[in-house]
Amino acid sequence: MERAGHSGCGTAVPLWSSESRQQADNADNADSGELIMADEQKKSKRPVPRVDEESRPFWEACARHELYVQKCRRCGTVFYYPRAFCPEDLSQDFEWLRCSGKGTVYTFTITRQNQSSGFRNKVPYVMAYVELEEGVRMLTNIVDCDPESVTIGMPVEVTFEDVTPEVAVPLFKPTA
Repeated sequence: MERAGHSGCGTAVPLWSSESRQQADNADNADSGELIMADEQKKSKRPVPRVDEESRPFWEACARHELYVQKCRRCGTVFYYPRAFCPEDLSQDFEWLRCSGKGTVYTFTITRQNQSSGFRNKVPYVMAYVELEEGVRMLTNIVDCDPESVTIGMPVEVTFEDVTPEVAVPLFKPTA
């Protein structure tokens, strides 16, 4: 199976078509302030997560501003990210557990450069693993604070960013 950007023999192939490269160059060289402003507004939106059958209950709960993780009924393992089986015993007998939404920063980094659409206008921002009270770690962003004030062990609580009317992304902020 070939991966994007690679041919079967290991030779790199361009990810940009000549047409998409020309469109990007034209956008970079646009003289119209309105065109640039509209383009920047599009770029500032957070990417929408892919919702599949395994993750649908998680994202539906997030849309209600509730945080859920899975718990195996057979062995009791609590786990996150959503999947079709328990990572401990491979059981498919699990339930969705509502979380308190509280946790602590396990580790983090401050991102100061990112040219990806949806992130370039948010730098600097904090990407972190938060350890929830329920015992799982979630990769997320720490928001609503100065990035320099984030520390390992900092108590945080969940908040949600509504990306679309159907999708909200769980983020974390320092507890009050």
